[in-house]
Amino acid sequence: MNLYLSPLLLFLAILLPSGRGMFGNNGVRVRTCTSRNAVCFFGCPPGYTWISFCHNILSCCKSMTKFLPPQAKEPWSK
Repeated sequence: MNLYLSPLLLFLAILLPSGRGMFGNNGVRVRTCTSRNAVCFFGCPPGYTWISFCHNILSCCKSMTKFLPPQAKEPWSK
């Protein structure tokens, strides 16, 4: 593997986080998942509960209402 390709792959991996990114991520709307009032992600972010799979690689995640962990709260919200 070329030495210049490794930092590029690392940079791309940082830009595509599994949960909430730098600018926010609302997930993907899939009919089977939205019928359960949930959203599809590449991995459930903090504050979401895993329900099932969406399209083989995505995870159907539902927002938690009880026992929300502190890392799930947005830093700019009060």
